[in-house]
Amino acid sequence: MLRIRGLCKTYSNGVRALDQVDLDIPAGMFGLLGPNGAGKSSLMRTIATLQEADSGSIDFSGLNVLTDKDAVRRQLGYLPQDFGVYPKVSAEALLDHFAVLKGFTARAQRKEVVDALLNKVNLWDARKRHLGGFSGGMRQRFGIAQALIGQPKLVIVDEPTAGLDPEERNRFLNLLADIGEQVVVILSTHIVEDVTDLCPQMAIINKGQVLLAGQPHAAIESLKASVWRAVVSKAALPELQARLNVLSTRLVGGKPVLHVFSEGQPESGFVQIEPDLEDVYFQRLRVHAQSGANAAATLSV
Repeated sequence: MLRIRGLCKTYSNGVRALDQVDLDIPAGMFGLLGPNGAGKSSLMRTIATLQEADSGSIDFSGLNVLTDKDAVRRQLGYLPQDFGVYPKVSAEALLDHFAVLKGFTARAQRKEVVDALLNKVNLWDARKRHLGGFSGGMRQRFGIAQALIGQPKLVIVDEPTAGLDPEERNRFLNLLADIGEQVVVILSTHIVEDVTDLCPQMAIINKGQVLLAGQPHAAIESLKASVWRAVVSKAALPELQARLNVLSTRLVGGKPVLHVFSEGQPESGFVQIEPDLEDVYFQRLRVHAQSGANAAATLSV
């Protein structure tokens, strides 16, 4: 169990990246959803002992993450959003180097670990190839391999499927799901489907604050009978967006399709639909934005 209480972080430029974050993260896959700039990477870097918090606490199975950094790092696997590799080094050689850094000094044991990980992430046949020739998905799978050296009990992956094609994305997510059966895996993403498909527990974060934490299906159930859909004209779109509680707008066949949050039918032409996690996500962001606007208006009076 990873327990986070009152975590705060403000950068030197005045940006408050984490604002009283409270989370309980159990074993298994945990999805952390939020838009770009929401504070997800700041939270991940703090948990990974790569930056200091201003205040608060993080406990991982009895370890104080903020002070017992070396002990935490021995149990940690981390795949950051921007994972760089040496392009002219083979996957096998670089993974061997990472294994040395993780403390595997005996050559025979290290080879056993490296071979097992290359097979686990389906890179055995490409082990002699230079990493510069790997596709985006192959580099991400290599990144997970290095994160799994030493059988960590806590694995953090930050925006791991961004830029992957559908086949590579599915392969990578299946790999994460397999890992998540045994350890705490935190999946930080802005892709709602990744959380829907994989995570029994989740949280939505924006502007450094936790807007929702719990089970995805329970969050979806909370919007039941409150989401409506309509296809509208582009000319009517601005007026509807100004007047209705619009969750999302997308073009389908060249026409805007609106999802609206309402306790009853917003107006003629709207059909009630089953909500999904994307509706929950946008509804929470909209409520948070409105509360911020209301607070700003109150301060200005």
